[in-house]
Amino acid sequence: MIKKLYLPLVAFMVLALSSCSKMGELSSDYFTTNPEVLEAVAGKVPVTINGKFPEKYMKKNAVVEVTPVLKWNGGEAKSAPALFQGENVEGNGTTVSYRMGGTYAMKASFDYVPEMANSELYLDFKITKGGKTYTIPSVKIADGVIATSELLTVASSNASYAEDAYQRIIKQAQEANIMFLIQQANLRNNQLTSAEMKEFHKKVAEVNADTKNFKLNNIEVSAYASPDGGVKLNTGLAENREKNAEKYLNKELKKAKIETNVDAKYTAQDWEGFQELVAKSNLQDKDLILRVLSMYQDPEQRENEIKNISSVYKTLADEILPQLRRARLTANYDIIGRSDEEINEAFDTDAKVLSVEELLYAATLTNDKARQEAIFNKTTQLFPNDFRAYNNLGEMAFAAGDMTKAESYFKQAAAKNANAPEVNANLGLCELVKNNVASAESYLGKATGANAANEALGNLYIKQGQYQRAVTAFGDAKTNSAAQAQILAKDYNKAKATLQAIKDKDAMTDYLMAIVGARTNNESLVSSSIKSAIAKDPTMAAKAANDREFAKFASALK
Repeated sequence: MIKKLYLPLVAFMVLALSSCSKMGELSSDYFTTNPEVLEAVAGKVPVTINGKFPEKYMKKNAVVEVTPVLKWNGGEAKSAPALFQGENVEGNGTTVSYRMGGTYAMKASFDYVPEMANSELYLDFKITKGGKTYTIPSVKIADGVIATSELLTVASSNASYAEDAYQRIIKQAQEANIMFLIQQANLRNNQLTSAEMKEFHKKVAEVNADTKNFKLNNIEVSAYASPDGGVKLNTGLAENREKNAEKYLNKELKKAKIETNVDAKYTAQDWEGFQELVAKSNLQDKDLILRVLSMYQDPEQRENEIKNISSVYKTLADEILPQLRRARLTANYDIIGRSDEEINEAFDTDAKVLSVEELLYAATLTNDKARQEAIFNKTTQLFPNDFRAYNNLGEMAFAAGDMTKAESYFKQAAAKNANAPEVNANLGLCELVKNNVASAESYLGKATGANAANEALGNLYIKQGQYQRAVTAFGDAKTNSAAQAQILAKDYNKAKATLQAIKDKDAMTDYLMAIVGARTNNESLVSSSIKSAIAKDPTMAAKAANDREFAKFASALK
């Protein structure tokens, strides 16, 4: 009887010990990550963790809380934990079989900070079983963080320049109309002595006399007949109106001793002018008239169809058709502005005589940064409400690396014109330098048309992790930022070509070239590029030593 009691007792004790035993440490072999080495993307460090609970590990009454932790010297960051539970647990965790074990995938994400450059990813485990909670040793599952996307290349980008609108030669025209009575081609005295005609002759004489500032190119005579009355009648009228107007003009030019080409022509039926006047009018049935013009091309059919619209034809005859019985005189001439030499001389002697366009243009006539700055400063004094000089002073400061001064000028420019595309593009760049991505995106949404808007957008796309879009936005730009985008998009040949083509290479140019070398397993390129970067900026030595991009090239960094 004692023997019969003993055997069940032993079995019970074994089962009890088994259920109370702690779940042991997990091997790193049970875990993989994607990517293998963590990488910063759009200010985050995302990772997918693939894990496995081995067979007969997950106790049926246990709950395991798994927390991804990114650790570095002096700090750590935790991602959201995931819960797994045994088969006898009722809860919100993922159920794992005791006998079969199970695989799982969990996503983690950390807000990037520079200290993560030399860090390691661990999993922390907290187990609750039988009313007790305990931990098992953390497991290292990955290295991190490659932070090439966080390299500050935006400061070496090109800011947008506000262009001048100076034109040395500006084409102008002076017009005057000679009006005719219906079915007549004779010139009436009231038309030849009108204020419009007097102003025409005055301008022609002024242009002809001032050959320094003007050039008279030619005078056109365009005679017309209204489209009513038939093609044959109107052809004769228009032709006679042209001859009479041309004869009159030549007489006046001879009297004034003005020599220029006179180009004369006539239009028998001015349907084009008729359509334009009708479209601009408030006629009751103008849509119907315009529809007739679009439906019929034959002049006589057009005229008949329009006459059939009896409700409006009298208005046409009184208001529209008389305006088409005319000969138009057009004097074509050029306004000739100051030459480059004259603009430079005027700036040096008395800048007040120059227009804002001439001043802004003057800055393009020199490569001397000090003179350019002086020109822009003088422009802000003489034309304080024009945003462009402030913007261009900011562009110069940005190129010189003085971000505080650049932003100050850009804000002054914005106070003059907050909608200027150049200003918004440049304020967007300033926000990117400060890593304020949302503010940058807001500014760049109003930067369409700025000459460096696409480059600014490329930098924004890098910050957003949209690397292929960044490459497209940069186009053929030869900048550090463009090369950075190409590296992140894994187009290493293009990145190398871009870096080689950069005119003023700096330490970041060389550092990016070293990354190209590391990613293409070119140790000599890593070594030579890092040495060149450190020679230009000694702080690059410590940066490279902690950069996971160069983990396999320790000897090349010495």
